[in-house]
Amino acid sequence: MATKVYIVYYSMYGHIETLAKEIKRGAESVEGVEVTLYQVPETLPAEVLGKMGAPAKSDVPPISPAQLPDADGFLFGFPTRFGMMAAQFKAFLDATGGLWRTQSLAGKPAGIFFSTGSQGGGQETTALTAITQLTHHGMIYVPIGYTFGAGMFEMNEVKGGSPYGAGTLAGDGTRQPTKLELEQAFHQGKLTAEITRKLKQ
Repeated sequence: MATKVYIVYYSMYGHIETLAKEIKRGAESVEGVEVTLYQVPETLPAEVLGKMGAPAKSDVPPISPAQLPDADGFLFGFPTRFGMMAAQFKAFLDATGGLWRTQSLAGKPAGIFFSTGSQGGGQETTALTAITQLTHHGMIYVPIGYTFGAGMFEMNEVKGGSPYGAGTLAGDGTRQPTKLELEQAFHQGKLTAEITRKLKQ
């Protein structure tokens, strides 16, 4: 039976979705792993999103909390809002109370990826504050650590990401994930899928 990894994310301007797709490629490179992309529901009205210049959502299907127990492992992605996950993703997790009461997600591994508007905008605090969500569910947090190798020590170019997970810097919204940031995302997908598969065995 295939190991199921769900990549669940919220993306307003597309940066997180770009990372999610590369993470999916990395996870799918692991034999015996089946990967599915899901978006959490939007909480802002279309009028507000329009004023914010947010593009239309992609055709990646939405997910409900009831679907989460079907997965063996997860990668959760979200942009940062003042050093924490965006409210849309927090609202989704706030709706998982029933799963918390039954500890339906306990023992399942989960990684985190993120985007910020600046280099000091929460590349690490966003992951740190998100870990509390995993802890209350009894999930196993899977960081990248320094397994990405030389890419973790790059000093000649601006890059997102950290030992806590893959990341990108969105700037004013026009900057897109770089080659190095995408390579780190691929690595995170592969690493998390490998660990999920081992835990399932």
